[in-house]
Amino acid sequence: MLRGVDLEIGQGEMMAIMGPSGAGKSTLLHVLGALDQPTSGSVEIAGRRLDGLADTEVARLRNELVGFVFQFHHLLRDFSALENVMLPRLIAGVDREEAEARAVVLLEEVGLGERLRHRPNKLSGGEQQRVAVARALVNEPPLLLADEPSGNLDTETSKRLHDVLFGLVEHHGSALIVVTHDRELAERAGRVQRLVDGVLEAPA
Repeated sequence: MLRGVDLEIGQGEMMAIMGPSGAGKSTLLHVLGALDQPTSGSVEIAGRRLDGLADTEVARLRNELVGFVFQFHHLLRDFSALENVMLPRLIAGVDREEAEARAVVLLEEVGLGERLRHRPNKLSGGEQQRVAVARALVNEPPLLLADEPSGNLDTETSKRLHDVLFGLVEHHGSALIVVTHDRELAERAGRVQRLVDGVLEAPA
């Protein structure tokens, strides 16, 4: 349960949230990303308040305003890397040709330009997570939320993923909030805060 969380992050800013297991870190990301509704208070992204809206409107705004990267990539196994990245763009109503062009650019940026047609089972764990990062950014969201994005990867693959993640965020100007137990990853974000028993503490 979250208690009295007051959080603001500006465009292009990067923040890491650390804390023990069960402290509410994932819950906080779900509330910030409009996957869950807060029991009190409000969430505002790019000037749009997400509370009090119909479910369909919340879903539309979530697709447009927020990108998600989870510990497990959640790619659609029957879709190619290209199709997985295109999907949020298509849901937003963008023409298929434009959606494909945008997805190709992002996959090239994460180093997978030669693996566009590969399905997830033909990609390594690190490659699958890079596809997930590209998918999260395809709609150019003002906010990117990452929940233990490299928690399932070995150390070297994690470092490569972090390079890709931070490089893309800097290039595209999204705000980034990353939940992590990895101190090195947190310090790369610059701004670090701790969540303990649902309370967001002063910067660590």
